Amino acid sequence: MSEEKRLIPEFYKLAAEHIIDKGVWDLPLVEKDADIHHVLSILRGKSHVWVVDSMENKNVLGVITEHDVLSILAPKKLPPYVFGIPDIKSLHHGTANTASDIMAKKLVKCSPKTSIKEVLNKMNDYGVRRLPVTDNGRIVGEITLHQIIRKYYAATQYHPLKGD
Repeated sequence: MSEEKRLIPEFYKLAAEHIIDKGVWDLPLVEKDADIHHVLSILRGKSHVWVVDSMENKNVLGVITEHDVLSILAPKKLPPYVFGIPDIKSLHHGTANTASDIMAKKLVKCSPKTSIKEVLNKMNDYGVRRLPVTDNGRIVGEITLHQIIRKYYAATQYHPLKGD
């Protein structure tokens, strides 16, 4: 079997903990009660932010992506007549004040031991590009499609038999 064909199954068997960047200090994290302006300040340099119950516990509750922010910056217009109370989360209407007001609560997670194949299947099945890596609900890292691509490319470029 060629070296590259052997690498693919081995790569898919790797656990998420072998792909994620070590340490949670660099993760974009905010507490659930964080002011929306603090969330926006983080999103100036990141494409997402994980929402946790507290910085001490780091139990992940949700995620806010750039796309989520679009809905609060450009809210839908109300029809001329609305039966009942509309559920519009917006800066304009004063209903989006904290991270928990706009976070996506249904997270697709993985554990440090989840295989890369399973991570990729989850990403594909749920249409997401990043998963929080959790241990008993506590975020210990994140795995992104970008990280997987980078590690896969690096793994397939090194061939010790070729003398690289």
